[in-house]
Amino acid sequence: MVSRILVALYGLASYIAFLLTFVYAIGFVGNWPILPRTIDGDVEGPFATSLMVDVGLLLLFATQHSAMARRGFKDVLTRFIPQAAERSTFVLFSSAALATLFSCWRPLGGLVWRVEGSAALALMVLAAAGWLLVLASTFLINHWDLFGLRQVWLHLRGQPYGHLRFRTPGPYRVVRHPLYAGFIIAFWSTPVMTLTHLLFAVVTTGYIVVAIQLEERDLLRELGRDYAQYRRRVPMLLPRLRSRDVEIVDVP
Repeated sequence: MVSRILVALYGLASYIAFLLTFVYAIGFVGNWPILPRTIDGDVEGPFATSLMVDVGLLLLFATQHSAMARRGFKDVLTRFIPQAAERSTFVLFSSAALATLFSCWRPLGGLVWRVEGSAALALMVLAAAGWLLVLASTFLINHWDLFGLRQVWLHLRGQPYGHLRFRTPGPYRVVRHPLYAGFIIAFWSTPVMTLTHLLFAVVTTGYIVVAIQLEERDLLRELGRDYAQYRRRVPMLLPRLRSRDVEIVDVP
């Protein structure tokens, strides 16, 4: 019972780390003045050095996030930690990689575009909508399972973990990855686009596209025909202007 409690506390701590990182990410991208470091802070050091540091930080997160999400890595990891703690470990390491990015980020300066007035307000509202879409998407597919709390809770109660059934609620009927779409909206919707912000937006968008390919390969392996049909019917990130004459239904 003590080990179950420790796993549950570990899962809770990992979730708190995610919450803090998520809130900081919103402020980091949005250049909240109350934060010690944001995406467009003061330029530090030579341009080439800062560029290499920033690209390295983005690649560090991409490598960690993709590697730990693969089945082979999970199988190795769970030889050393309880199965129930695997998702929490992924969440904790992802939060640590992001925290490293935030703390070591080197602004590059440079102005790509600047808009003011109602256009600036519209972009800020759009960015907020993107972050809300990210958060809402997690709850639609089970927020607690996605961030490891459901796993450690079931483990604490001595109940076996059961995989969630495949469903397509709300925006998942319009695009296959509304969570990723929300990130892209949030990253690009800014009234002041600096060279630093552009680098962040371009690299993260490129990573999202690559990550989707890896994730869908795993989903096709796990869900088979159900996900293959869903993939044919629903676009990846951009809604179709004209819907096909096929109804998307939840798969039991």
